[in-house]
Amino acid sequence: MKRIVISLAAAVTAAAVILVPAYGKAAGLHGEVGPGFKIEVEKAGKDLKTIKAGTYRIKVEDKATIHNFHLFGPGLNKKTGVSFKGETTWTIKLKVGRYTYQCDPHHLGGMRGHFRVTA
Repeated sequence: MKRIVISLAAAVTAAAVILVPAYGKAAGLHGEVGPGFKIEVEKAGKDLKTIKAGTYRIKVEDKATIHNFHLFGPGLNKKTGVSFKGETTWTIKLKVGRYTYQCDPHHLGGMRGHFRVTA
């Protein structure tokens, strides 16, 4: 029985070692809109200003049915619906350039932000 547990632990560790490099950048981005008139993108709890190009996972929390979360830039155009309220996670590929995130119905009122992607 002990050998089975050790073998299973070794297999899980080996799988983690193989998968981590492929998805190393996949975690850590967080987008949020609402419930008030606030929208943001953060990495490790800080406003995102610049980030290196690559594939990332972004968890989006849309907290109001009067807003949406729209992220767009070079080769990317993802958004939640205005009536949607909830959480979603996207895997996104960020290329060098400028990206904008906004609430489409309220972007002229200031519900927008930007970040740069570098090589």
